[in-house]
Amino acid sequence: MSHDAIVVGGSFAGLSAAMQLARARRQVLVIDAGLPRNRFAATSHGFLGQDGRSPRDIVQDARQQLARYPTVEFIHTEAIAARQTDTGFSVALADGRELSGRRLVLAIGVKDELPAIPGIAERWGVTVLHCPYCHGYEVGNQPLGVLANTHLSIHHGLLLPDWGPTTYFTQGVFEPDEAEAAKLAARGARIEQTPIVELLGTSPAMEAVRLSDGRIVPVAAIFTAPKTHMASPLAEQLGCAFDDGPLGPLIRIDGHKATTVPGVYAAGDASSAMANATLASAAGVMAGVSAHQSLIMA
Repeated sequence: MSHDAIVVGGSFAGLSAAMQLARARRQVLVIDAGLPRNRFAATSHGFLGQDGRSPRDIVQDARQQLARYPTVEFIHTEAIAARQTDTGFSVALADGRELSGRRLVLAIGVKDELPAIPGIAERWGVTVLHCPYCHGYEVGNQPLGVLANTHLSIHHGLLLPDWGPTTYFTQGVFEPDEAEAAKLAARGARIEQTPIVELLGTSPAMEAVRLSDGRIVPVAAIFTAPKTHMASPLAEQLGCAFDDGPLGPLIRIDGHKATTVPGVYAAGDASSAMANATLASAAGVMAGVSAHQSLIMA
C-alpha cells in the first residue's frame, strides 16, 4: 500500500511528526532502526514533564501512545535508500522491501565523531558530554573540563563555570585570542595549552586527565562538541541541499521544515545545530503539520 507519509527515524522528532499526521487521520509509516543518537545517555534532562527519565523509556511511551492510532504502522529496520516517484517517494529497506509514500519526513539524526583520545568512547553520554543544559546539573560542583575541538569550544568554556570550576583544554590547536582569553578569565575558567592524551578513572566515571607532558589534572567530566555526519544517506540520495553547520552538514530547511525537495521535510539533529530533545520534538511537530497541510493543498 502507499502511505500518506513515511517518517524515517523513530525518536523525539520522528514520533512527534508521526503523531500530528496520525491525528489528522492519515496513513503513516514510521521506519526506525533503533539506534538514536541519545542511546548512550542514561537519562534525559530539561525536557518538560520528562526530566530525569531515560530517553529509551520516553520513546517507548511515545510509541505506545502513537500505536493507539489505527492509521500508524511501525517497521523496525534500516531505511537504506530513497527516491522520487511519479506519486511521491519510494523507500528501500534493509530487509529487501520497498515502500511508497506521498510525503517523506526525514528525522534521520546524525552520528558523532569523537576525538581520538583513549577513554573517550566508553564514557560518551556519561562523563564525556556535549550539552551543559542537558547534563551539567548532574556533574556540577566538581572540576569540569572543555576539550576544545572547534573554534566554537570557547562558548563551552564561557558557559561551564556556572556548573563547576572549569579548565579549557586548547589541545594546542584551538587557542583563545586575547579577547577570548580575557572573557574566560573573567568567568574563572583556567586555560591549559598542553593536550589531553588520556582520560583516567574507572569507566564510565572519570577522575582525571593525563596531559602529554605527564601531568595529571583532576576532572570529573569533560564537555566537547564532536564533529557530526548524517546518520543516513537518504537526504543526499534525494538531492536535498545542505548547509555547513558549526559541527557538520545540516539538511537545509525553511520555517515549515520543508527541504529543497518538494514533499520532503526534515526535523531533529540532521537539520538543526541545536541538539535538544525539546527542540527536536517541536521541530517534528512542525514537520508533521506541514507535511499534512501540503497533502491538503495538493
